[in-house]
Amino acid sequence: MNRLKLTGLVAATHTPFHDDGSLNLSVVEQQAEHLLRHDVSTAFIGGSTGESHSLNVDERKQLATRWMEVARGTPMKVVVHVGSNCLIDAASLAHHAASVGAVAVAALSPSYFKPRNVETLVACARQVATAAPDTPFYFYDIPVLTGVNLSMPDFLDQGRELIPNLAGLKFTNPDLMSYQLCMRAGDGSFDLPWGCDEFLLAAVAIGATGAVGSTYNFTAPIYHRVLSAFAAGDLATAREAQFRAVQIIQVLIRHGFISATKAVMTMLGVDVGPARLPHAALSREQISTLRSELEPLGLFGPA
Repeated sequence: MNRLKLTGLVAATHTPFHDDGSLNLSVVEQQAEHLLRHDVSTAFIGGSTGESHSLNVDERKQLATRWMEVARGTPMKVVVHVGSNCLIDAASLAHHAASVGAVAVAALSPSYFKPRNVETLVACARQVATAAPDTPFYFYDIPVLTGVNLSMPDFLDQGRELIPNLAGLKFTNPDLMSYQLCMRAGDGSFDLPWGCDEFLLAAVAIGATGAVGSTYNFTAPIYHRVLSAFAAGDLATAREAQFRAVQIIQVLIRHGFISATKAVMTMLGVDVGPARLPHAALSREQISTLRSELEPLGLFGPA
């Protein structure tokens, strides 16, 4: 297995739907072009932003196949999230993602029946990872959504022995102490893309080199400014850019994050359609209000 390092911004992409809720895979090409235009060359598909738990297995395979078709011959790389409450489904999705050429697969923990300890979590991850043994595997730690909050340093220590293709973690967890411990696990050999957009600068300050996030779909210029300013030692500019991103995220949360971010993509000319239930659709009035609140923050041009 080739070692993989996810550097810079990785966009956790939306799954595009028609107004009736069916897949609209014709939009994937526009999504990829939009990302590449904004210097984002890796997509993390079918994750939380992609409403993976609202898709059936066949739809998730269709989505992965289409992204790989679109990415072929371009600089775009695709990581496929395959996690599921059913480990058999997750393993099937991992095998399929590898077969169509994904650069890596990722899986979050089962969250209805939850693993009670790290040993069980490693066993769950191993069942998924071994279905794609030659493809880098990332465990997707997102306790705020799964309710599974186990030690990630311990997971890496145990997983390195039992999961040969364990590349690292998608670390969507604000625990910066744990993150630092994970950075040093396995003699620093694991890749740890950061998953909390609103804390990117803090993570970069302690050594993060890559980040996976939903807001990178539409705020990449702001986050590129965070990264370039930090690299240049211009902390004042980096902090200002990070705070601008926080202000945008605050507005999106107020309107219902997934539905609001999909509406923003449509405002930017990439019509990914509505979110599926249980996410509530935004009315025209709500979309108009959303835009009016985002415009002063420079999302659609200089603020």
